[in-house]
Amino acid sequence: PAPCRPCVAMRVPAGPLSLLLALTLLSPRGSMGGSCPPRCVCASNLLSCSQANLSAVPTPLPRFTAVLDLSHNNMTRLRADWAPARLPHLHALLLSHNGLAFVSTEAFAHVPRLRHLDLSSNRLRTLDENLFSDLGELEVLLLYNNEITTVDRTAFENLGRLRKLYLGQNRIARFPLELLREGTRLPQLALLDLSANRLRAVPAGELQALPAWLRDRLYLHNNPLACDCPLFQLLARGRRRRLSAVVDFQDELRCILPGAPAPIGILALAGRQPLNCSEAREAVLEAHLGDSVTLGCDSRWQGVRSRHWVMPGGERVLGEGGNGSVILLANGSLQLQALRPEDAGTYACWVAGPLLNETLYVELLVHNFTLHGPHDTLNTAYTTLVGCILSVVLVLIYLYLTPCRCCCCRGAEKPPAPRDDSINSSVLSTTPNHAGGTGEPCGSRAASGAGTGQNGRFRGGGTPPLPPRQGPKMQRKVSDPDSVSSVFSDTPIVV
Repeated sequence: PAPCRPCVAMRVPAGPLSLLLALTLLSPRGSMGGSCPPRCVCASNLLSCSQANLSAVPTPLPRFTAVLDLSHNNMTRLRADWAPARLPHLHALLLSHNGLAFVSTEAFAHVPRLRHLDLSSNRLRTLDENLFSDLGELEVLLLYNNEITTVDRTAFENLGRLRKLYLGQNRIARFPLELLREGTRLPQLALLDLSANRLRAVPAGELQALPAWLRDRLYLHNNPLACDCPLFQLLARGRRRRLSAVVDFQDELRCILPGAPAPIGILALAGRQPLNCSEAREAVLEAHLGDSVTLGCDSRWQGVRSRHWVMPGGERVLGEGGNGSVILLANGSLQLQALRPEDAGTYACWVAGPLLNETLYVELLVHNFTLHGPHDTLNTAYTTLVGCILSVVLVLIYLYLTPCRCCCCRGAEKPPAPRDDSINSSVLSTTPNHAGGTGEPCGSRAASGAGTGQNGRFRGGGTPPLPPRQGPKMQRKVSDPDSVSSVFSDTPIVV
């Protein structure tokens, strides 16, 4: 038999190359820096576990993961320990179509660099307090197609870089205005989708005050909004400015009119009964002589490269001009000081945007009188009304409160009539029958005494003196005052 040869042991060279080769052989997928979880696909820094019928997040997760796709699984709860180790490179997390009904407020503590979070098409009902407060670098948040009814005021705290927020196809009944007011909570928000919710009213006045670049991506279609003129004015101005949220979805922008069998188009409310809304006027300012006004250049482009103004006369404004009366502010607005009549007209703001250019027009009306304060100057209608009221009052005073101007007051200091003559006096006689006459403005009074008869008339021998004749036409029949009664008296007439 052939002699046995001694077995020769194979030597593996020691060093970095041998260590790298050994790790490659031990790794089940050959991935560097960690193993790929079961039922997942790893490609470079992408980890896809979609449609893997997972009920929990697989572990361990490679630290180099930048995009993690866990969509279309059966994970109903996202606890705080789903990522036990910190994932410093993770910037996109996809959790849609999982039936998620609970998300812990500490679920994102280990993914601080997250910029894209997709929680759409789940069963979330509430957004709890400080739910996303650990995501300071988040830019896009997808929450559409859930069952959200309430949004906590602090749910989006510390999201200073959030640019797009999708809340469409939920059950939100109150407009979350705090997300937009003053831009303090979400200062960089450029898109807010509230379509297909249960909104019945929106603060149209406050939304109109928002910048045009934010209103350009404020989606309100497919909501059961109540028809009113402020809502029509808001959307009509948006259509005139060609805002995408209005132009692209104007057929879905509908409202409910009382008594109407079906919702109607909001933009069709102009001149329609019973609201009869007037057409919207875009950028029309009114001022008075000597006032100072600021014309805003409300562009729908957020990243404006440059802008300039053109005066009504065609002059171009690039900086301060007009002896300091026209100033171009840092935000692009144009300030006019000490207005004159010739300052009225249409001003044009030319904007160079990142994609397209835009020209905005502002019409300025200058009234030909000064206005120093709210109470210094009365308008013409108010002055006319006050004048009419004063005229009526003076007429009433003249008719009812004017004192007696006669030179002799009848019945002044008249003694009481004898009892035997009272039967012949009229109870409705126009002759005064007062006992005292002091205080009446009479220039002179008839002397009283034995020769004074009834009603203060002098009666000598039972017949009053005849008045002096002034002509044949001035003669009149004189009768005894005691023998003639009033035609309105209840006693018979005695002649």
